Amino acid sequence: MKRTAIVFSSRYLAHNTKAGHPESPRRLEAIMEGIRQSGLLESGNCTLIEPRPAVLKELELVHDSGYISHVRDLSESGGGILDVETETMVSRESFEVAQLAAGGVIEAVDKVMARRFRNAFVLARPPSHHAGPGYALGFCIFNNAAIGAAHLLQNHSLNRVLILDIDTHHGNGTQEVFYGTDEVLYVSLHEDPTEFPQTGFIDETGEGQGLGYTVNIPFPFRTGDPAYWKAVKTIAVPIMRQFDPEFVLLSAGFDGYYRDYVGELSLSAHIYPKVFKTILDLAHRLCQDRLVAILEGGYRPWFLRKIVPVVIAKMAKFNIKIRDKRPSLDLNAEREAERVIQEARKIQSNFWTL
Repeated sequence: MKRTAIVFSSRYLAHNTKAGHPESPRRLEAIMEGIRQSGLLESGNCTLIEPRPAVLKELELVHDSGYISHVRDLSESGGGILDVETETMVSRESFEVAQLAAGGVIEAVDKVMARRFRNAFVLARPPSHHAGPGYALGFCIFNNAAIGAAHLLQNHSLNRVLILDIDTHHGNGTQEVFYGTDEVLYVSLHEDPTEFPQTGFIDETGEGQGLGYTVNIPFPFRTGDPAYWKAVKTIAVPIMRQFDPEFVLLSAGFDGYYRDYVGELSLSAHIYPKVFKTILDLAHRLCQDRLVAILEGGYRPWFLRKIVPVVIAKMAKFNIKIRDKRPSLDLNAEREAERVIQEARKIQSNFWTL
């Protein structure tokens, strides 16, 4: 069995956004430059694989058929705006590219389930976790992570799928899809969602059969590494262990970095390999290493060039060191983050042993 698949297609670059848009093809170009310069592909531990497009019935695992048709028609007519407020748009090629992004996750999931690879990282765009069943939002068109989870439940007969979301923004679409089920545990660490996307508050814990299977930890703006890491170790990890997943999906956003254009957290580069190592160790102990990471946000191309090879190296058991200046801590933000952590522990203790 090979170690790590890197799912990528040059077709992902064909989703065109307007000049100056933060979600640009340059993001993936920078990542691939970093991977090629890192030695990962020569290490023998990583294999580049091409995705295949998701078919209609696979998109319909999560999305309404009318919405899918709207995206296709708008794209084929030359493109346009899907959501004005968040500048979510499609170009002529975007429907095909979005199919390929969702299909890339399905391809990765299938290869990991077949034990062709221990794990995989899907370098797809557009990103995905804001897209809901019938809408686009926050640069996202189809919800790749949710489609991957639904595919695991339906086509691989799994009963417990974990989605850990470390993008700086709450994955409102992913939460909405699985809010009423106990088959998917959704854990999200994110910035204060009051302004955007207005979901992901601490008391949103699921409903019906899904009560207790949504875990939200919303940090105040400028929260740094210490509070973030404490929440991972004292809330996220114990809950994820108790859930005992059969497969792990990681919505990997890097916009919590303190110099990102879009995010409002104040994380250093050092937090990301620590989180990846933690979730990889958990997947090793609980589900035979079965993990697929999916690229979400992160809008500084030079940082993506540096950080994505580092976390893929963690997946591939290959050593790449990271050097980065740690930002000064905002003590007021850290104190408020500590209050959030204690409140989250109190709420989640109704469902889990913490």
